[in-house]
Amino acid sequence: MREYFLTVFNPDGEKLLDEAFTAENDEQAKKIGEEKLAEHNYSEHTHRCVTPEAKLILFHR
Repeated sequence: MREYFLTVFNPDGEKLLDEAFTAENDEQAKKIGEEKLAEHNYSEHTHRCVTPEAKLILFHR
């Protein structure tokens, strides 16, 4: 399992969510990230999900 990081920002740059979670691979992490965004109604907010190596796997501006 690998640890991924999901961060959501409001328009003035304040962090609304900064959460780590584990997944087996990037594909599963992207799905988990999308589910967490939907759960908190943050899908349309600026967000990013990165791998342990800081590779972006999910991004919305």
